[in-house]
Amino acid sequence: MKVFCCCIAFLLLIFIPRSCEGGNILVYPSEGSHWINMEILLKALHSRGHNITILRSSKSWYIKDNSSYYSAFTVPVENTLDQTFITRIVAEIIEFERGALPLTSFLHMSVGMFSTFIDAHKGVGAVVTAMLDDKQLMRKLKDSKFDLLLADPCWGGAIILAKYLNLPLVYNVRWLIATEAHFSIAPSPLSYIPITGTGNIDKMTFLQRVKNMLLHIITQIQNELLVRLVYQKITDKYLGPGYDFKDLMIDADIWLMRVDFVFEYPRPTMPNVVYIGGFQCKPAKPLPQHLEDFVQSSGEHGFILMSLGTFISELPADITKEIAAAFAKLPQKVIWKYKGSKPATLGNNTLLVDWMPQNDLLGHPKRKLFVAHGGTNGVQEALYHGVPVVGIPVFFDQYDNLLRLKERGGAKILTLATVDKDSNFLKAIEEVLNDPSYRANMQRLSRLHRDKPVMPLDNALFWIEFVMRHKGAAHLKAESYRMPWYSYHSVDVVLFLAGAMLLVLLTTFYLIRCIYTGMSKYKVKHD
Repeated sequence: MKVFCCCIAFLLLIFIPRSCEGGNILVYPSEGSHWINMEILLKALHSRGHNITILRSSKSWYIKDNSSYYSAFTVPVENTLDQTFITRIVAEIIEFERGALPLTSFLHMSVGMFSTFIDAHKGVGAVVTAMLDDKQLMRKLKDSKFDLLLADPCWGGAIILAKYLNLPLVYNVRWLIATEAHFSIAPSPLSYIPITGTGNIDKMTFLQRVKNMLLHIITQIQNELLVRLVYQKITDKYLGPGYDFKDLMIDADIWLMRVDFVFEYPRPTMPNVVYIGGFQCKPAKPLPQHLEDFVQSSGEHGFILMSLGTFISELPADITKEIAAAFAKLPQKVIWKYKGSKPATLGNNTLLVDWMPQNDLLGHPKRKLFVAHGGTNGVQEALYHGVPVVGIPVFFDQYDNLLRLKERGGAKILTLATVDKDSNFLKAIEEVLNDPSYRANMQRLSRLHRDKPVMPLDNALFWIEFVMRHKGAAHLKAESYRMPWYSYHSVDVVLFLAGAMLLVLLTTFYLIRCIYTGMSKYKVKHD
């Protein structure tokens, strides 16, 4: 009897479907900091038994062609978006921002850089074109029977590829082409939802709402032109003229949104948007011995951490000289991620490094302050660990990210135009260090951020596996995705009702006129 029961249990283990079996996932990632957080997601998926395949170009500088947790298809390309291109653009932006007035900065980033954005997206278009032209590669991808395509849609190549391979699509997303992704799928009233680049918060004056509307119009025109000049041409060539790239773009099954509402302003959302802000954050691990010795030598003063992200390897010499001189006057130790020439004013309390374990340093009990450029990853790690921030934004969303912390009392913001003037950098550092409200506010935000029923990474993994189990998530897609703009905004209904009302008024007027004319004739006849 005992043997029989064991046999039954064994058969049940074999034949009862598992809640999550290993899937086959195709990944089309982006470079830089976008790859850093995508990699965390991929490692977690691999640990759960999923097979990961990466698509990368031969000019990739972050994504390696071999790994212990993924296999890769490398597409040879000549002209594409590479590290040299990005470095040059960042240097040009820094040079411009140093002498720019707020209005000229706004116009430069929203209008003046448009041709550069076109060139960048053409480089991405060249990669997806090379993939689709490679018949052998396409045959391998189709034969591999992938369960879904996981992509970062800040570039548009993966969107076309997912449709070509007829795969369910999951986004690891905050940016969709050049706009914040919510604006493409969710109701987004411009009266209280700020456009990235305006420097507005969710409480806007009349003039700020005018600025918000103007930038929204400019952004929509730019996206329309960019899609027509780059992605729609590729769509027409490989999918046929019956497909609209903008419709494909918003047709993802699940949008894993890299924010949460401790960081983001409250706003309308949609059922297939899953919030995973801070999914890359985790408790600090022990530091390498040389870093641990350095931070322990700071004593009761603690240490400051400075990093300007993956794309900004160095700053103009006069700015670095001022920053180094300011650090040298502080009692704290400083760890500064910097690859440029050593500033002459560098103090003995400052350690320059090419790389550092940022999350582990931010989670160290002796850290006092984070000097950052305002990238999403760094801002969320600071929020997770409750570390106050002095921000030096450079481009795109960085100022807006820092502004969200500033409005909640956790950050001080400097600009490239003022950071090296009148000891502004030193004053900002000392203010944030000496005013306990900055630290208290960030710790309060940290408690809010961590207080979740499901951890963000676990939430992301569940919804990726959900799409694999059910071959998509069509039931979560609102009908608005398939409606033309005039139907979505009920323009046709308003015009119909206005026409009907006008018809009723005209008919009433005509009847009154007829009655009046008839009565007039009757009166004249009797007189």
